[in-house]
Amino acid sequence: MRTLFGTDGIRGRANVAPFTPDVLTRLGQAIGSQFMRGDYRHKVIIGKDTRLSGYMVESALAAGLTSVGMDVTQVGPLPTPAIAMLTRSLGMDLGVMISASHNPFEDNGIKLFGPDGFKLSDEIERAIEERLLAPPALVESSALGRMDHLFEAADTYCA
Repeated sequence: MRTLFGTDGIRGRANVAPFTPDVLTRLGQAIGSQFMRGDYRHKVIIGKDTRLSGYMVESALAAGLTSVGMDVTQVGPLPTPAIAMLTRSLGMDLGVMISASHNPFEDNGIKLFGPDGFKLSDEIERAIEERLLAPPALVESSALGRMDHLFEAADTYCA
């Protein structure tokens, strides 16, 4: 049974569990660990809407993701379908959209997309929740993920 994920990702009030920086960092570690497979640089793209809490959520998730070895590209405010499309077209291992759509501004949400640009299955969401309860799979300092922003990544992805 899923306890964190709802019908469309994770939703909650900003700065109230589970949307606190410590839980979001651990969530980033669990999500990243779920998508680490093979011996190559793993990549995740993160977009968000314009909610004030998006900065906190994005930073905490990025800290968790990089601590398990994923490279993070932040793209700033974009619509949700753009993140799904960019995940697939840029060859990302994972896409993250931080948005609560029509919910009140105090709320926020996290939607995850697999490498194919589609929403994750219930089975993968359950596996992420299980990883959240286990100790994080932190990497050695030399294997930490890197972070950039789309304007920095443009030379890499759009050359």
